Amino acid sequence: MCQELEIETENDVVPRIASGFAGGIGNTGSVCGSVIGAVMAIGLRQGRADTMEEALRNLAVTQEFRRRFEAEMKTINCRELTGADLSTPEGIEQFMGSDTPKTVCFPAVALAYRLVIDLLKETS
Repeated sequence: MCQELEIETENDVVPRIASGFAGGIGNTGSVCGSVIGAVMAIGLRQGRADTMEEALRNLAVTQEFRRRFEAEMKTINCRELTGADLSTPEGIEQFMGSDTPKTVCFPAVALAYRLVIDLLKETS
């Protein structure tokens, strides 16, 4: 995403800070990591607002991202998307032995990427 948005980062800092997002924030089944990553990308592009008006405009982009993601995926929560309880060894084993990463997770990442690019083009 940083390459696409032409945002310079130091080394591998962005992937490193995003590493805990897997499995819905550390395998808890919470918010999908692709959603969190997309929100981070929006923040990187939009930057920190100087006024409340700018802040509300920036937050509106994130709100629209969530609306569009949820419209297509029906939820933003990992456990609901995958149907897996990744907080247990059994759930992880079931998940890893299934086609869910290919049929759910990869499409969720692709959707999040596409939505961020589209939204940022629309709002720039």
